[in-house]
Amino acid sequence: MRGRARRGLPWVLALLGAGLVAHGAWIPAKAALAQRLLERAWLSTRGGEDAVRPWPWADTWPVARLQAPGRGWSVVVLEGATGRTLAFAPGHLAGSAPPGAPGNSVVAGHRDTHFAVLRELSRGEELRVEMRDGSVRRYRVIEAKVVHESDTRVLAPTAGATLTLITCYPFDTPVPGGPLRYAVVAEERAAPLRDGPGSNDTLPGGARLARHREDGSRGRSAEFGERGGGSPARGEGAAEVLRGRAGRARGELRRAGG
Repeated sequence: MRGRARRGLPWVLALLGAGLVAHGAWIPAKAALAQRLLERAWLSTRGGEDAVRPWPWADTWPVARLQAPGRGWSVVVLEGATGRTLAFAPGHLAGSAPPGAPGNSVVAGHRDTHFAVLRELSRGEELRVEMRDGSVRRYRVIEAKVVHESDTRVLAPTAGATLTLITCYPFDTPVPGGPLRYAVVAEERAAPLRDGPGSNDTLPGGARLARHREDGSRGRSAEFGERGGGSPARGEGAAEVLRGRAGRARGELRRAGG
């Protein structure tokens, strides 16, 4: 009996390995297929329809198209940053400014599919947000930084039009779901770029070098250089709203990698 079990073990391991490989291949394939369906829904949205569902059972809809023209990268963004939404496309974080509007628009995505490109973005690169009316807003990347999932400052409202893209970090970790997040911050091209100290010290993902430190149970992170043109939250009311949704936002962003 033991001999049979030993002889059968390699087959079991082989089947498990094949299953893991197939699952790993299915994730990017599903993401790519979803973008084709989302393109159709986006074209309908551009045509004047409202809240176009990309498939009958969808509980979300396209809100913008995000592009990095220098890299030939283009993705449709869905409303909501839930785990189910992020499996198909980047998701706009509910409660943040709409993509392309004044304020801080936060979009989350998976590090190994739609937002894998974030590690390649560098300071000064152009990002574009295509709106439902066909207009295009242009942004420039001003910084990239690593933050702890408990640090909600990256979600804070801004006076000008800001685009914040968030994914899990590190990019190459075999185990998803860690506590760190990689954030790329861009502002409208009208906002001037500002040089900060240490701009030549970079991490592989393009972020300026900094040390991440833990303080008890709450993680804190050092920002990598100055945030050009950023501004604090608008008054105590905005701060209260931000704190009120911070728990839900952390839960959503915790699923942003994978």
